[in-house]
Amino acid sequence: MSAAFEPRTLGLVGGVLILLAVATVIIRALRARNDSGLSTAILETVRMRVYAWWVLCSILAATFFIGQTATVVLSGLGAFWALREFITLTPTRPGDHRTLFLVFFVIAPLQFVLVGMENYPLYSIVIPVYAFLIIPGLIAMAGDHKRFLERTAKIETGLLICVYCLSYAPALLTLRLEPNDIPSTLTPGANTRLLFFFVLIVQLSDALQYAWAQIPSRHVIAPAINPTKTWEGLLGGSASVTLIGGVLWWATPFQGSNWWMAAAMSLVISVMGFAGGLTLSAIKRDRGVRDYGTLVAGHGGLLDRIDSLCFSAPVFFHLTLYWLKMQGVKQPWEG
Repeated sequence: MSAAFEPRTLGLVGGVLILLAVATVIIRALRARNDSGLSTAILETVRMRVYAWWVLCSILAATFFIGQTATVVLSGLGAFWALREFITLTPTRPGDHRTLFLVFFVIAPLQFVLVGMENYPLYSIVIPVYAFLIIPGLIAMAGDHKRFLERTAKIETGLLICVYCLSYAPALLTLRLEPNDIPSTLTPGANTRLLFFFVLIVQLSDALQYAWAQIPSRHVIAPAINPTKTWEGLLGGSASVTLIGGVLWWATPFQGSNWWMAAAMSLVISVMGFAGGLTLSAIKRDRGVRDYGTLVAGHGGLLDRIDSLCFSAPVFFHLTLYWLKMQGVKQPWEG
């Protein structure tokens, strides 16, 4: 049986799509009623968020049925587009063109090729070590010193967030989740469910943080950066997804008596996702723009939708990896 057609995987993916369908029907009903008492602006925001989730979840679900390679390729294309949005925020100089060509057409694809090859020892260091040393050297060789530090920092930050961090999402598919020398306790498709669990928690965290931020007497964390990010949203949203993550423990390798680990991981995902959204908002405000692009209707660019995903992916991956090591599970690169 294909891992994607395993009952638990179908149940998780199908359940999410059904909930999205129910949410779509409810929102349409509320928008059709003029006496609902709900803010039109809030309803429109929720409608566009649900639309964006439809697109994201449908594409992600489709890749599961195609296979791991398709998921890695699709993630690589998404990283390429997100990096493009990030780099276009500020004008580049002719001296940067050679470096940008290398970043877009060599380093970024190489990162996802290494992920597809399950070569963790290389994809964990090729960007933060080798690429980060090559980039300033190439820019310096162009002979253009104007705003050198700013230009270098922009390219390396974009590469780190949009490519390196995002690559750890499909890398979840490459993890060995249990020892080879014991009978299997996980059903087929465990890695698929783990990735979908991660994406689901990130999206739910964004939604619940936004919902909790609508309560009266809210306290905005950084008004000049993002007036919708509040302490109520952070605390309420994080607490909510922690409970949801605990309920969905069966979709993760943190099974049996370890439901609390799934809840703790969900809390970490929520906090890191919040940090990602706030950080990318700060970059937009610094550049004087509202959105990174116009790819996703009502939500700006692709990077506007995956900022939380980028920040939480490497943290979730490495915490999961550390937990597996504690359970005595050796990864493929460890022999």
